Amino acid sequence: MSPRKIILDCDPGHDDAVAMLLAQGSPAIDLLAVTTVGGNQTMEKVTYNAARLASLYGITAPVAAGCPRPLVRVREGAPEIHGESGIDGVELPEPVELDRRHAVDLIIDLIMEHEPGTVTLVPTGPLTNIALAARKEPRIVERVAEVVLMGGSMGEGNWTAAAEFNIWIDPEAAHIVFSEAWPVVMVGLDLTHQALYTKDVAARLENLHAPLGGFMKDLFAFFTKTHLDHFGMAEPPIHDPCAVAYCIDPTIVQTIRVPIDIELGGDLSVGRTIADTRFAADEDCHTWAATRLDAERFWDLIADAVVRLP
Repeated sequence: MSPRKIILDCDPGHDDAVAMLLAQGSPAIDLLAVTTVGGNQTMEKVTYNAARLASLYGITAPVAAGCPRPLVRVREGAPEIHGESGIDGVELPEPVELDRRHAVDLIIDLIMEHEPGTVTLVPTGPLTNIALAARKEPRIVERVAEVVLMGGSMGEGNWTAAAEFNIWIDPEAAHIVFSEAWPVVMVGLDLTHQALYTKDVAARLENLHAPLGGFMKDLFAFFTKTHLDHFGMAEPPIHDPCAVAYCIDPTIVQTIRVPIDIELGGDLSVGRTIADTRFAADEDCHTWAATRLDAERFWDLIADAVVRLP
């Protein structure tokens, strides 16, 4: 099979850095572009991080900056998790040159340039860019193969008791993306909390003796410390590459077809992704939720990408 064409829309971020590594390092992926959105840190910082990671990984696909803030709400970030730079704890090379187009325009251009049904959108941050692209050029909705996003949860949240961070940051954008007619796969906390960076995983990656081994060790060390300090989690979940892993091999991730909507009004529940599991989903239901991860095969993909990249 030919590689799957994806656009990775992200806000690096430690786990976004792993998502970029996996997208570049897997022969099953054709990375068309990396676009950035304000989320984990400011637009300037996440874009600088994405451009430096592109340099580190040898990514030649265009990197473009997108929306710096949510559609409606005040921008908030996650410096307590990712640090003041957005990717503290590691050293990165000088950035690649950015594409001059706005990320929304680059997304639209690439989808319209390729055959219908051949481009998959993989957002691993707030959904602002994706929502605006669908509004600016509605024709892309029927041309996108699917939207495989990291965000949401059928259970509890992580940024509030009800909401996962990416959805909570811009729930209005999430509402647009989930409401459009394209297929949407929600790779949420139900799944990503099975992708744990354990001591065994750490030892396995260190034993690869790959050029990127030291970078990965430092990356995960910072991320582990902040999760322990902030959430009390000794083994942090590595969220974002789970969406890329699904694109590489959907059999690694089990999903259920279920209607999903976004809570916009509740003071305590805003940003909650509400999955209606009371009845079997109709055949016209266009949303799926990821439920179970084959963690061993997931880390196989990460290890393989680490070895492949220079």
